[in-house]
Amino acid sequence: MLTFDALRRREFSRLDEQRHTYADYTGSALYGASQIRAHYALVAEGIFGNPHAESPASRASTEAIDRVRDIVLRFFDADASTHEVIFTANASAAIKLVAESYPFDSARGCVLSIDNHNSVNGIREYARRAGAETRYVNLDRDPLPHASGLFAFPAQSNFSGALYPLSLVDAAHGCGLDVLLDAAAYASSHPLSLRECRADFVAMSFYKLFGYPTGVGALIARRDALTKLRRPWFAGGTVMFASIDADRHRLRSGHDAFEDGTPNFLSIAALPAGFALLDEIGMDRVHAHVGHLTQMFHDEIAPVATMYGRGTFNLEGRPYWEIEEDARRENISLRGGCFCNPGASELAFGLQRVEKCLDEIADDFTAGRFAACTGRQVGAIRASFGIANNERDVRRVVSLVLRCAQRSVAGTESAAGVRAFQSRGSH
Repeated sequence: MLTFDALRRREFSRLDEQRHTYADYTGSALYGASQIRAHYALVAEGIFGNPHAESPASRASTEAIDRVRDIVLRFFDADASTHEVIFTANASAAIKLVAESYPFDSARGCVLSIDNHNSVNGIREYARRAGAETRYVNLDRDPLPHASGLFAFPAQSNFSGALYPLSLVDAAHGCGLDVLLDAAAYASSHPLSLRECRADFVAMSFYKLFGYPTGVGALIARRDALTKLRRPWFAGGTVMFASIDADRHRLRSGHDAFEDGTPNFLSIAALPAGFALLDEIGMDRVHAHVGHLTQMFHDEIAPVATMYGRGTFNLEGRPYWEIEEDARRENISLRGGCFCNPGASELAFGLQRVEKCLDEIADDFTAGRFAACTGRQVGAIRASFGIANNERDVRRVVSLVLRCAQRSVAGTESAAGVRAFQSRGSH
């Protein structure tokens, strides 16, 4: 069995060679060396053309894409008889496909979790344009409404790492709602069975799973759910025919109707190597490894930090951008800000009635100006780990955080607490 130490040496040796600690897996996974070698060999030896034709080069691309669809379905435990894989540019584009095509109207509304990436929050603009009501729910306390329409939520919060129960899918169906599941943050370290989780639409980006290639995501949709969507336009590759003279067009069926233009066929062909890497390790082992490192990080810094989940935190008296800068100087990659998740941020920082500040700052918006106007914390630091990480990485990030905490409270009882904590060997 491949150990994680052996995996690091084989696939991610550049981290140790460059003394780089990478702790932004929620932002993007790191690609393994074998993925790059496999893709290079494929494009160096192959001849691939635009798949919208019948030439040998075109057929080679079509066959490669079809093979990857099968791999994606297998990885997510779905069947071609019930699900379609629609390739997109990323998870945001997958979400937009649903948002722009869903039949919102005065009777079919939009229900969104407060804790959502902005790519999901943007659905409300399509709903508003169609005259549909948008409701937000706090999944920690609010029941789902009984209504017709679309419910969208993340399996894992990209802000705090909080996991939301996949049983919400069945609960939403019981309330009369269709379900869009944002699996972008979740799928990289959790096995996901779409036989068990019967979400109508699932959005993801493959670089979140294994780092390479970028620019490819997918919408995995139940076939019966796809029939509810109404595309607002057509493009190359999506139609059987289009006529200017007759003012007619006919969309293709299934995934072909949703993949606008020429698919990113060379990048799609690179996906099997990433799935092979995860298959070699096993998603259950990935889940356990990431869980161990994340819990270790939480336990080490919780005494000196304000925690929002297990990997996202703030330090008293230190704005997130200062900690981010300290990390940069030490060649540590962390993520600072609100992580494109305003709802979770507003809940975490107690931000309410911010309309006046937003209107006053407007085009001059910066995190610093917003913090000064609200008088509140407006961002955090997120450390997130993955298959390339080990305990040394965690200890290095912990050491940085403890030193930042000590500097921010120097001369106070808190500083004494940090020093006492460090004296126990936690750094």
